[in-house]
Amino acid sequence: MIDTTFVLHTACAGLYGGLAGLMLLGRRGSTAVFFAAGCLVTAAWAASVALLSIAPVGPLSFLLDLARPATWLAFLVHLYRRAALGGRRPAQIYQMLILIGGLALVAILLFGRSPIGYGVNLRVVWVLSLLALAIGTLLVIENLYLSTPEEVRWHITLPCVALAAVSIYDIVLAGDTLLFRTLSPVLFNVRPIAITMIAPLLAIAAARNRRNWQVDLHISRTAVFHSATLIIAGLFLLGLVAASQALRYIDADWSGVAEVALLFGGMVASAVLLTSRSARSRVRFLLIDHLFAQRYDYRREWMRCIATLSATEGYTALHARVIRAVADIVDSPGGILFVRERGGGFEWAGSWSLPAATLSITPDDPLVTGLRDGNWIVDMAALPPRDDLPPLWLASPLRHGGELIGFVLLTRPRAPFRLDREVYDLLRVVGRQVATVVAEQRAAEVLMQTRQLHEYSKRFAFVAHDIKNVSTQLSLVLSNAEVHLSNPDFQKDMLGTIRAAINKIGALVKRLETPDHEVAQAVVLPDERLEPIIANARRTSGLEITYETAGSGSGVAMSAASFDAVVTHLLNNAVEATHTQHQSRPPAVAISLRHEGRRSVIDITDEGPGMPPDFIRDGLFRPFRTSKPGGSGIGAYQARELLREAGGDLVVISQPGAGTTMRLLLPAVEGNAA
Repeated sequence: MIDTTFVLHTACAGLYGGLAGLMLLGRRGSTAVFFAAGCLVTAAWAASVALLSIAPVGPLSFLLDLARPATWLAFLVHLYRRAALGGRRPAQIYQMLILIGGLALVAILLFGRSPIGYGVNLRVVWVLSLLALAIGTLLVIENLYLSTPEEVRWHITLPCVALAAVSIYDIVLAGDTLLFRTLSPVLFNVRPIAITMIAPLLAIAAARNRRNWQVDLHISRTAVFHSATLIIAGLFLLGLVAASQALRYIDADWSGVAEVALLFGGMVASAVLLTSRSARSRVRFLLIDHLFAQRYDYRREWMRCIATLSATEGYTALHARVIRAVADIVDSPGGILFVRERGGGFEWAGSWSLPAATLSITPDDPLVTGLRDGNWIVDMAALPPRDDLPPLWLASPLRHGGELIGFVLLTRPRAPFRLDREVYDLLRVVGRQVATVVAEQRAAEVLMQTRQLHEYSKRFAFVAHDIKNVSTQLSLVLSNAEVHLSNPDFQKDMLGTIRAAINKIGALVKRLETPDHEVAQAVVLPDERLEPIIANARRTSGLEITYETAGSGSGVAMSAASFDAVVTHLLNNAVEATHTQHQSRPPAVAISLRHEGRRSVIDITDEGPGMPPDFIRDGLFRPFRTSKPGGSGIGAYQARELLREAGGDLVVISQPGAGTTMRLLLPAVEGNAA
């Protein structure tokens, strides 16, 4: 065992002695001196153990074994201090180190006496001092690492990893010695190997840092919180050790049972404290109030607010995101959102972790007047008690565009929270950002309603136009009935026309009730749909309407009602144009159906006056613009829109004095697809 101890510690001493020499020869500056001092003390400790070949219970090896972690701790504190020179010095680090040292001193005074005589138990003093130094080193390493910006963290990563690994090993060694009251030879002999293994990491860190690890740091509240958690865990460990030692002195028979019970109870208590948001809030507020000049990290608060408002998972509802964005500032666990309506009152818009508040608050309510148009935060305790709301604590306004558009009512936080000007200012700023989101959401809802009304208005205009066509047909039937009512054939045709008009009106009413995107598409056969439309037009107009078809069975993907509406309107326009132009001879309208590739083409040709190109371009498909007396100007626009919705189009071929051809282009599908 002595030979193994000698070899391992001699190798460690030689390695760190050489590293210290290289550092002093190649570098200047205080950081290099601290680094070299750590290497020299480590080498001296390893050499003393190798020469004496004894466990560290003698005065020399005892002092050097404690001087080693103390020197590296001073090196880390020096790095932290140099990094913070440009800003506020981290006084809390020194305070925490003093607290750890004081607790270790108290433990030494209580348990460091020798069992015999009035001397000191060097082993207990060494173990408690080593444990305190290791915990302090981990505390400084955590603050140094977490507070370093990620882009420059590579400067201190290697020394942090190396020294943290040794500190954890020291804690394991000290804890094992405390629990079993004897020094483990295996852990003792592995320690120089562990310290030797981290030497390359320290050498690489010294070689690649040419600015003595001088990086810009900011003191993170998160780092302070984690550091406090680490200190509390260390204190808890020391408390368990102290309780175990006390029980051993009181009753040795119950010491083992008590140690296991304390360990289990400590684990349960730690789990409860770590998962309790109230406990975490109390620790956080205690640290922030005593260690920082400003309560909030505004960059972090702003990013948190934006992340909460734009969250796509978890708090997807707008009211939950809005309430949480405001509530997180004061750590409130719930709230209610009220939004201004058109009448001026404020309506309930949602709750988070609270029941629904189905009430309306008037503009002259004391709560609303207390907000002072969104410039004031209201303490609910200063207002008259309300029976229509759950117990609430604070009212934060939502101000947008110079006016109050809503407010958030919050419950009391989990831990006592001190309200001051900084809190009020942040609530106002976040309230304005939240109000912008609420205003955008309401504007989007108004836009959606406007679009829905527009769609309904467009459908209504289409239906009104088609009803006008049906009315025209019935008027023609009525005028002819005065002459041909006694004719049986006319009576038969009249009944057919009235039946078709009733079916048409029913289909139009159904279309008005159902949005266009909800109308089920179907496949219609143009041959079958065109023949009754043409026959009805012949009866009502008295014109000669010719029809030519290629006889194909291909269909078009379009609802029957839409197909009939397009063809009927364009055919009626052709009939009217032909009547207008020709007075001396019987006019005629021609309809042809053919198939070109994967398209069905329907031409409706009249012998009317035709249309100039500029009217086709600028006026024909412009809604509510028409050149016909009493026209609505919606028919051509409706026909083209219906064809385009089915994947087709409407092409106009016309010249003044040469008639017009309306060409319907529709994608063809197989007839059996129907």
